[in-house]
Amino acid sequence: MEKRLIELESRLTFQDDLIESLNEAVIQQQKQIERLELISKTLAERLRGLSGSAGADESPGHEVPPHY
Repeated sequence: MEKRLIELESRLTFQDDLIESLNEAVIQQQKQIERLELISKTLAERLRGLSGSAGADESPGHEVPPHY
């Protein structure tokens, strides 16, 4: 019985360590997601700014294809 109790305590300790490791991984991934979302938002704003400053005459729909 004592051997079984020791084994269960050992498993519990291992699981606690594993949960802590997984929690740290999730925290790091969340930070990375937040950074990537910020970069994506910044790039989208820059792209909107570039397309807004290009004007209607320079839009890709009015360009003559290179083979003409």
